[in-house]
Amino acid sequence: MTVTLKIEKNVYGGDGLGRLGDGRVCFVPGVFAGETVRAELTEQKKSFVRARCVEVVEASPDRIRGFGASTSAESPTVPGMVYADVNYAAELRFKEEQLGNFMERVGQSYTHIEVVAGKSRNYRNKVTYHLQQVSGKWLIGYRREFSHDVIDIEYDPLACKEINDALPSIRAGVLSMLTQGARNVRREARERSTVTIRWTLDDGVRWWLGKAPEGLELVERTCGLRFNVSADGFYQVNPEIGEKLVRAVVDAYADGVEASPDVVDLYSGVGVFGLSCVNGVRGRGLPCQPRIVGIESGRRAVAAAKVNAKTAGIAANFFCERVGGSLQRIRISDSATVIVDPPRGGMERNVPPFLANSKAKRLFYVSCDPATLTRDLQSLVKSYRIKRVRLFDMFPRTARFETLVELEK
Repeated sequence: MTVTLKIEKNVYGGDGLGRLGDGRVCFVPGVFAGETVRAELTEQKKSFVRARCVEVVEASPDRIRGFGASTSAESPTVPGMVYADVNYAAELRFKEEQLGNFMERVGQSYTHIEVVAGKSRNYRNKVTYHLQQVSGKWLIGYRREFSHDVIDIEYDPLACKEINDALPSIRAGVLSMLTQGARNVRREARERSTVTIRWTLDDGVRWWLGKAPEGLELVERTCGLRFNVSADGFYQVNPEIGEKLVRAVVDAYADGVEASPDVVDLYSGVGVFGLSCVNGVRGRGLPCQPRIVGIESGRRAVAAAKVNAKTAGIAANFFCERVGGSLQRIRISDSATVIVDPPRGGMERNVPPFLANSKAKRLFYVSCDPATLTRDLQSLVKSYRIKRVRLFDMFPRTARFETLVELEK
């Protein structure tokens, strides 16, 4: 069945939203707010349907011929680039509206959310490609969405210049390992099935097949500090926006540090937020150095955080525990600033009520998923007031973004 739709807006995830004559919402990928499209229904539910666009009847003026459908440098295709065919200003408007809609679910009405953006392409300093053999030819690239088929990538519009410059030699090296030498070497290379490439200013471009080499650490730099990170560890892949995000937390912390100087850094990773905050107020004439307590479940991340604190000359205590499993041991005084940066699934369910009942006068929530952010805020706003919300476009051309919410009592 084919229908004609007027697209009202783009929802989180990138799909265009229109409505059928019976009032049901219809989600259509690859179309944009303001467009009229013909779409073929592919899935029908009681309250909504999904469809695929078969014709753009009236295109949005924001539509562009962006990243096309080839793997050349002029118009490469990368799965997940839901905003590849719309101009960047429109993409930012869509994301701002989406975050505003999420905020309304917790009783917050925002006519404007500050959006922090940077480059719209060539920003990633880490990529992971899959390997696939098709008709005797090896493909190295991203998997197509909803498929295990690999798109061969010779140029990556999201990867930084340094990775793209090195990509031809890396591809040649991987292909050599897959096709030449002893049989057991080739078999091992094929079993690893992925190639990961990372670039840092200190280390240059490094790459490996499968799991990262045991013990390999790289150096990242943010807000003037050096951070050791295990090769397979988490660090923001967009250095420009990552720096702006950390700087925003540092500045917010410094504004009021006299009243709440101590830092409780939950889901602390390698210590970026806590250490950067304390480093940022050096020379402020505080009576004593603020104390840092960090909680993180990743053993390697905690080990790196301890090294990073020592390198920075900052006294800090990092503990390897699940945040939700250690609440009885976490002490939060009224002189503490709480920073939370949980994974995509948000905080464990017992953590937001615990924080809402804590003595902390302010809390900074860094989120990579607005849905779980909204869920957690519903507990926090019972005790806290949302002071400021900022959207950081960490992943341009994709559906994802980061949010910083500042809360205070």
